[in-house]
Amino acid sequence: MTVDIVTFGCRLNAYESEAIRARTEGLDNTIVINTCAVTAEAVRQSRQQIRKLRRERPGARIIVTGCAAQTEPDTYAKMPEVDVVLGNGEKFDAQNYAFGINERVRVNDIMSLKETAAQFVECFEGRSRAFLQVQNGCDHRCTFCIIPFGRGNSRSVGMGEVVEEARRLAANGYGEIVLTGVDLTSYGADLPGTPSLGALVRKILKLVPELKRLRLSSLDSIEADDALMAAIAEEERLMPHFHLSAQSGDDMILKRMKRRHARADTIAFCHEVRRLRPEAVFGADLIAGFPTETEEMFDNTLRLVDEAGLSLLHVFPFSARKGTPAARMPQMDKAVARERAARLRAKGSEKLSQLYSTLVGREEMLLVEKPAQDGAPGLGRTPAFIPVAFTGGTGDFLRVRITGFTPAHLTGEIL
Repeated sequence: MTVDIVTFGCRLNAYESEAIRARTEGLDNTIVINTCAVTAEAVRQSRQQIRKLRRERPGARIIVTGCAAQTEPDTYAKMPEVDVVLGNGEKFDAQNYAFGINERVRVNDIMSLKETAAQFVECFEGRSRAFLQVQNGCDHRCTFCIIPFGRGNSRSVGMGEVVEEARRLAANGYGEIVLTGVDLTSYGADLPGTPSLGALVRKILKLVPELKRLRLSSLDSIEADDALMAAIAEEERLMPHFHLSAQSGDDMILKRMKRRHARADTIAFCHEVRRLRPEAVFGADLIAGFPTETEEMFDNTLRLVDEAGLSLLHVFPFSARKGTPAARMPQMDKAVARERAARLRAKGSEKLSQLYSTLVGREEMLLVEKPAQDGAPGLGRTPAFIPVAFTGGTGDFLRVRITGFTPAHLTGEIL
């Protein structure tokens, strides 16, 4: 047995897991758990997985890293199943994975990190699209969020290094690249000349003409710069799917979250992008049951889904993270938070069905994630990141006509 890497959480973690894989080549019978700290449930699931893996592989060496290892190293150090705990600042040093090192917990001050270097990941195991980290950390302190304490302050990768890595990934056969970061729209503020995310997008598309698709991960709409809006309008290879860190549709809750935008900002961004790219599709992170949220405040979030035209919802019932200001606020009953989250998800399902119905009969170009084989349908994604099931056809990209839909995906026939 060699090295197995188990990844929890975001696309940035998926990218970093591949960077870790390159630093653990040659190790035997080792499992690396790359954790997420965004919710208490994510931490619980990682601990459950660690215990399960220890039962299944009693002789394996288990190394825990990632955001939860950074924010609560003692949680994992106290687990007898864990051999080594590495912080986010230590996980890219190959020496920290070597056998024979006596220091079991290696977690230093994440705020001391001032730079984020390109990792030059060349492949992604089992994936048809590549992730590319361009930014890490966050300078903002939303009251519910523990992530700055796991990732540190905002740091950007130089534009030249980003372009070089994009070129390498395209040369390795990846037709789609997703730019990732903790606070993606803050890209460049710490670099000489303060280049913006929009400038980076333009640079990649100009200097890597062989790249077929460029996609953005989660955005803070209030930080979208003029160059990014121009790229949205003019660059067909920039995919028309935009996932927003909205969190709430109520202005008072947004203030208590210490967010930088108001509900009107989310609506205005969606309307402007839709004017520039009529085919644009929007997703959003939304939290239900934030401390002090009334039914009226929650209703404002429900109405935001309609008013902004959101279709792909990522819904969280509020999860208090120890050490954050929101954890000290008057807490909602967890059952109420779960019930509101269920209503938000139902609203999301309704909006998704409405979107799917408008796409029937259209032709779409799919990036194939899973080819059709042995009678089982394949699965691909449209430029707007909509899943489509299909039969037949070969290749990384396939053109289909949308013939129908289920609650889970569209269906299409190969053209």
